[in-house]
Amino acid sequence: MKTYRIATIPGDGIGKEVVPAGQQVLQALAQANKTFAFEFEHFDWGGDHHRAHGVMMPADGLDALRHKDAILFGSAGDPDIPDHITLWGLRLKICQGFDQYANVRPTRILPGIDAPLKRCRPEDLNWVIVRENSEGEYSGVGGRVHQGHPIEAACDVSMMTRAGVERVIRFAFKLAQSRPRKQLTVITKSNAQRHAMVMWDEVAQEVSQDFPDVKWDKEIVDAATARMVNRPASLDTIVATNLHADILSDLAAALAGSLGIAPTANLDPERRYPSMFEPIHGSAFDIMGKGLANPVGTFWSCVLMLEHLGEAEAARQLMAAVEQVTANPALHTGDLGGRATTAQVTEAVCARLLA
Repeated sequence: MKTYRIATIPGDGIGKEVVPAGQQVLQALAQANKTFAFEFEHFDWGGDHHRAHGVMMPADGLDALRHKDAILFGSAGDPDIPDHITLWGLRLKICQGFDQYANVRPTRILPGIDAPLKRCRPEDLNWVIVRENSEGEYSGVGGRVHQGHPIEAACDVSMMTRAGVERVIRFAFKLAQSRPRKQLTVITKSNAQRHAMVMWDEVAQEVSQDFPDVKWDKEIVDAATARMVNRPASLDTIVATNLHADILSDLAAALAGSLGIAPTANLDPERRYPSMFEPIHGSAFDIMGKGLANPVGTFWSCVLMLEHLGEAEAARQLMAAVEQVTANPALHTGDLGGRATTAQVTEAVCARLLA
């Protein structure tokens, strides 16, 4: 029997509720299959760790994760700690430290969910957004000078390398090639950002030559937001920069019904390091500890984790169980207009896995 070593990092806020729910569902799935098992190791990094030690995670924290098969992450964000400290001190430290350069965010309207686009059929909104996850607008290059003086200046530099752009666009073309429609939209802003984004466009054109069976087009990022709303069926696989895809994927999740259902895979496609899986919602301190968090985004992230681990049939089983639960409005949490609790949704998914 194969045993997968999984690091669990709940982080902050409702991450402490949805990650244990994800672990519970994975254990039920393993019990139902009996062909694999999970060995979980918990890491209590995040805002509480920062209050106790002055850092979000230990300096040697990556070494503790390096030999895991995958990481299940909750959220980073604490009202008492500046957001740039919580993000760079934990999530981005892991993503960049393990070169998880492909952030993959599937979006579709799950059964039973009343999405806001009333003229949109579920089959019209079935996207995968690929986000460049290691450089670009979140490269961390920049600084501040003359703080406290009228001449204070600050800058953040969007740093794009040809190697970084090429590898994520090639990943996106391969992903598009594997999907039924074989269609890719490359998001750009090269009309205004005339250096790095022009290189982005040029690399996309070059890489496309290796994928003659993939139909592709370009879209300016602001126009892409309107296209997602007005012509959702015209999109399938999307690739964009770190900032652009960060924003577009939240819009995509909202159009599919809720940020609470949306998953993320932070992948090292070359598998040199463990990849990390997380729901895209934030720490949501306003509902923390009330049992109201939607765990579906975490469960779907577990599906992505299973696919990455090569457990395709188990991933299918878990996704089917999730869809059976979302199809029942009585099992919708507050973000979906229901009154179900985190525990009720979790127990319902486990019951279907063990049936």
